[in-house]
Amino acid sequence: MQMRHQIGLLAATLLATATAAAQIPKESPVREALQNAEARVNEILAVPDGQRNFENTIGAIDDLLATLENETNMTMFLAYVSPDAEVRARGTQAEQDATNFLIDLQKREDLYKAVRAYADTNPQLEGEPARALAHTLRDYRRAGMELSPAQREKLTTIQKEIARLGIEFEKNIREDETRVPLTREELAGMSDDWLATQPQTAGIYLVGLDYPSFIPVQDYCENETGRKKTWIAYKRRGGKENIKLLEQILKLRAEAAGLLNYAHPADYETEVKMAKSAAEVMKFYEKVRPLVRRKAKLDHAEFVAAKRAHTGNPEATLHPWDYSFYEKRLAQSKYAVDAKRIQEYFPLDRVFDGLFSITQSLYGLEYREATDRAADLGWELWHEDVRLFEVYDADSGTRIGEFFLDLHPRDNKYGHAAQWGLRQHKIWSGDKVQTPVAALVCNFTKPTADKPALLTHDEVETFFHEFGHCLHTLLSKAQMFQFSGTNVARDFVEAPSQMFEHWVWDAEVLGTFARHYKTGEPLPQEMLDGMVAAKNLGSGMLAEHQFYYGLVDMAYHTAPGGEVDTTKVGLELFDEIELYDSVPETYFQASFGHLVGYQAGYYGYMWSRVFAEDMFQRFQELGMLDPQAGRYYRDKILARGGTLDAADLVKDYLGREPRMEPFLKSLGLEP
Repeated sequence: MQMRHQIGLLAATLLATATAAAQIPKESPVREALQNAEARVNEILAVPDGQRNFENTIGAIDDLLATLENETNMTMFLAYVSPDAEVRARGTQAEQDATNFLIDLQKREDLYKAVRAYADTNPQLEGEPARALAHTLRDYRRAGMELSPAQREKLTTIQKEIARLGIEFEKNIREDETRVPLTREELAGMSDDWLATQPQTAGIYLVGLDYPSFIPVQDYCENETGRKKTWIAYKRRGGKENIKLLEQILKLRAEAAGLLNYAHPADYETEVKMAKSAAEVMKFYEKVRPLVRRKAKLDHAEFVAAKRAHTGNPEATLHPWDYSFYEKRLAQSKYAVDAKRIQEYFPLDRVFDGLFSITQSLYGLEYREATDRAADLGWELWHEDVRLFEVYDADSGTRIGEFFLDLHPRDNKYGHAAQWGLRQHKIWSGDKVQTPVAALVCNFTKPTADKPALLTHDEVETFFHEFGHCLHTLLSKAQMFQFSGTNVARDFVEAPSQMFEHWVWDAEVLGTFARHYKTGEPLPQEMLDGMVAAKNLGSGMLAEHQFYYGLVDMAYHTAPGGEVDTTKVGLELFDEIELYDSVPETYFQASFGHLVGYQAGYYGYMWSRVFAEDMFQRFQELGMLDPQAGRYYRDKILARGGTLDAADLVKDYLGREPRMEPFLKSLGLEP
């Protein structure tokens, strides 16, 4: 998952409405940064209209936003990762204060008039400057500059409340401490190593809902009751308080969209993406769902048969908490794929070294660990697990960026896997280059005194995926902050990372790092052959689950007036889209963090995979480890960021229009 840097996200998407200078809270953790930003606004306003040019107006706004991010983003990021409650609280407050400032900033009447005065000179621009001016004018329109003062004031109030509620929603997810009490019998099949990681009281295990706790239960617990209890608890994280927050947010988003003359928030959100409209998103689903349904039905029948054979119950029904368990059993029985044994070939250190070696060779890079020198580089590491690396271009020896790795779970840490762009590549006036900084946050099991951290193959894929986002941030050559790194259309941003997942399925690639943690034996070819053969096991059901998330998201954001019983709609769509029966008293939306920041955009995961699968073909032709293919991809996709429309980026990279066929083939479907 790509967590866009806060300032870039807000500057691009907020429905701002204020007409005067921002009110900066006296006790704000980022007060000085906001005051500096306000001073920069005044410098832009002080330029006489007759002397306006790109550098002192549009370029100066880009400078302002980049500086504000540099001075605030780390503080906000720490709300998601710091073990210190006070630091997290400061980060949360900083996010709220920066959000409110940006809401006010983007609707400054005087700043808009300055931009309009420059635009009215009809400047002859090309490349990024031309794109920046067009986007600035577009975003002012989308921010409500054509509304009356009263409407703009109303929109300001709405947007600030949306931001406040969204921050609270995400905080509730991070700080959910639910544990599921289970007996040893209910945890039948779980390894002693795993059991040792779970606290006990009076002989009862208190099972956490972090990835290293929850996922193994779904994969290996022989007792269906144990799987069911943990699955239901997982689908209730965030609590009913988050349902209330979400439903308030949806009403407010609909009200804001209505003020801006959009039919609903989904049309507002998709207008600036590849899809362009909610209708196009629905056409995409209408095209792919019937194709996938055929595969999903075959999968479902296979999984039902497996459960009935395993339980001895000829009437057994398949439930959502059965999917992972029977996927693992079928992989082993049909393809001799023993997931636990495979895990022994992926100790974290070897995966780490392999990922580094591959990406350095492919993209012409050199990574140098700088953890011990973090303070000298101006960084304070937030936890002992965190490591810092510098990135150099191998050809020129130029230092091009830095990245943090924070790979293990802990209380109150962001619970999934994501990349944050903490600082973006930018070329300042005078050609001074600002190098990017990224942070990759995961939740892989920690090593113990007698055993290294062993990753599942799914976790290896996740690591490569998220590092793909990291590279997208680090390898940018964009001149302007607003187009740098992952500042691309939201329904394309996942494509580069999804494409990089293919590397963990290739024999040549795995041969470079997959070794048994005890013997050093390479991953046996027959084991890899089984993994590849089993790759599309359950792929239809899994794709339909992704459709479900995307369609629920769209349903929430197309509901008239935002009036929607999110639990009722969620359960109804589950029955319509998936082949399982819905489960009463679950409300996954309470912990569906994508509804804040990715709203009306979850469809992008499947949408972008179409382009990811098609882009991968060049590597297939030239070789997975071919530096020529890597450099071409670096130059054509990663370095460009959002300097071109995503559709043009892909077409230029492919040398033709994109095709759907590779996507269908990746699911085990014939076109």
